[in-house]
Amino acid sequence: MRKLERRFPNELAVVGVHSAKFDAERATEHVLSAVRRYRVEHPVVNDARFEIWQSYAVRAWPTLMFIDPTGRVIGKHEGEFDAEQVAGIIEQMVDEFRSRGLLNSTPMPALSWETEAAMLRYPGKILVDEPSNRIFIADSNNDRVVVSDLAGNVLTVIGGSETGLKDGGYEVSEFNQPQGMELTGEILYVADTGNHAIRRVDLDLQVVSTVVGPDEGLRSPWDLTLHNNELYAAMAGSHQLWRIDPDSGAAWPYAGTGGESIQDGPLGSALLAQPSGIVSYRDRLYFVDSETSSVRFAAGGEIGTVVGTGLFDFGDVDGEGDAVRLQHPIGMAAGEAGLFIVDSYNHKIKSVDPARRAVAAVAGDGVSGHVDGPLATARFSEPSGLSVGSGRIWVADTNNHAVRVIDLIERTVETLEVQGL
Repeated sequence: MRKLERRFPNELAVVGVHSAKFDAERATEHVLSAVRRYRVEHPVVNDARFEIWQSYAVRAWPTLMFIDPTGRVIGKHEGEFDAEQVAGIIEQMVDEFRSRGLLNSTPMPALSWETEAAMLRYPGKILVDEPSNRIFIADSNNDRVVVSDLAGNVLTVIGGSETGLKDGGYEVSEFNQPQGMELTGEILYVADTGNHAIRRVDLDLQVVSTVVGPDEGLRSPWDLTLHNNELYAAMAGSHQLWRIDPDSGAAWPYAGTGGESIQDGPLGSALLAQPSGIVSYRDRLYFVDSETSSVRFAAGGEIGTVVGTGLFDFGDVDGEGDAVRLQHPIGMAAGEAGLFIVDSYNHKIKSVDPARRAVAAVAGDGVSGHVDGPLATARFSEPSGLSVGSGRIWVADTNNHAVRVIDLIERTVETLEVQGL
């Protein structure tokens, strides 16, 4: 949609109608946070009661309704779409209504959704390397990666002050809403989500380069992991997992047809739904499928499911097997303490035991907020990423613009003071 808005800045007026599937998405304050986070520049209506949805007989997400300059509905498109194909239709409409003198080409005022000044702005993912005393924070809406020590003292910032796709030294390089990261030696790989690219950071030389660019078919890579010495990406935009050769820059689909659902089976025929977190754990690739609120895995040429049952099956129920309900989990990590996920829309951190198909809450009371203290009463606000260390879990608490630290021994949560930005 952003491509279309930029291509027809004075001809196309977009109004977003948010008819939420997930319970957590119906709260206006959460919608506003999402609009700010994703830099939406057009008006957005919170259709919490599905009134607009019903009045336009909408049946699917997303749906495009085409309305002419006189206010008449003249077309409809259901499901995912190709921007170039839709652009051709819009060009025909523009030509027709301009020739009839009905098109008003007065520039539309751009909306600004700037957040209050913050050292971090909607941090998406986090990666901790305890042996080197470093934390890598994807400071997503500041379009940079912040590196601090474990105490929160900033060591360096990777990425300049502009949004874009530019290689070079730390201060001149540019990112666009980076998310997941993976570290091997002194090489940091970054899922540059907004650029649909994979970037490589040489931490010794302090230089950023592009491994895979936006012309290679990537669609919103959201997270990365190394598995059997190969790099894998959770490709949220195309509902797939991709394999990447960092040396040659080759990238290709590894699992998922591109269709959106939950269907196990051979890698090439399985269906995924917006995978947004991925990790290598005990000889398997585990990932979270956000839109089916599920935890899944790839092993032996097959995709399997740990917990999660369908696109419209979600909630907040711990336990085992098919009884478990999550709500839009978006991140996962593993360490000596086990496998953990960010149950984002439930504002909780949870543990996963794949063998028992068991899920249990670790921290968070399920209410959006920013409260430190005991695990059961602490509050997060749509956390997106986490990293597991020795007895601690670091959390990118996205809507709180903060990094939180879970102490599994003391059973407490505290906010890390990031200093030096």
